[in-house]
Amino acid sequence: MYLNGGPVRGISVLDHQFLQLLARQGYDVYAYEQAGGGRSDLLPTGQYTISRSVRDLAAFVDRLDKGKVDILGFSSGGAVLTRALADPSVAARLHRAVIAEPGPMDGPTAHITGHKGRKSARGLAPAMTGPRSTHVPRYAVAFGLMRLGLLTPDTGLIGQAEGDNAFTAADLGSDTASAYCARDAHRIPAEDTAQNFSFSPAASLRIQQTVKDSPSIAPQLRRSRTPAMLMIAECSSQVRQWATAILANDPAIQRTQYVPGVGHHMWNGLDDNNDRAAAVITAFLQDKPAPLPNSPTRDDIPTFLRDHK
Repeated sequence: MYLNGGPVRGISVLDHQFLQLLARQGYDVYAYEQAGGGRSDLLPTGQYTISRSVRDLAAFVDRLDKGKVDILGFSSGGAVLTRALADPSVAARLHRAVIAEPGPMDGPTAHITGHKGRKSARGLAPAMTGPRSTHVPRYAVAFGLMRLGLLTPDTGLIGQAEGDNAFTAADLGSDTASAYCARDAHRIPAEDTAQNFSFSPAASLRIQQTVKDSPSIAPQLRRSRTPAMLMIAECSSQVRQWATAILANDPAIQRTQYVPGVGHHMWNGLDDNNDRAAAVITAFLQDKPAPLPNSPTRDDIPTFLRDHK
């Protein structure tokens, strides 16, 4: 089962292609567009919370009715998965967990400012073509103030549905570039089509705020028993401590795979990146030897934060 990032975004074309690769290897693959994203219905803005995202995950597993499931959580989906592992009632539904390039798991982690990965393509890639809502003053002001926390996501200046419909892939251009290594700046693939793209700025900011406002889940995570693997990208645009905090506090993480040559969006269709990511994931799910060294380990975290930046 796949938990995409966003937090509230439709599943990208690149993600679909990668999930199809896993399906061709014999897996039954399920993915759902989280509330407010893609074809899923909108919620009242106040109902978007990280806790709601975890409850929806549990409800989806129950709806599948296939017993315990293996889950791949990417980016903010990795944060949802981490919080699920810290909740015994939800973790009981999970067989194995793959946490790839996770966002912050709780408030204390979200407020960390620290190292990121090696240089990304942000600021180097050509500007994305196509229409942008942020060229319209009302949208530019509203989205900017919401991102700065000076305007609440439920503002009446722009309705939630209007914001969803106005936002385009070009508006996320710099964020997209930050998900690729600097060396790939001039060959970043199209992640979405105009028909497929969906992003909810209000809902995403609302969920991010509920993460920032949440207390530490470290005590609960330390009781996790679900076998897990952590994936970290060389050119990650994520704060390194978002991943290492999970590694430090989840005793059930059996291996960490530091994947060279890729940015935050690890499976991006470039070169053999999809095959390499699939090899890492399937080896763990099948309890086979890892294709990459187990690095960093818990004891290696200080060295990793010093050397991999």
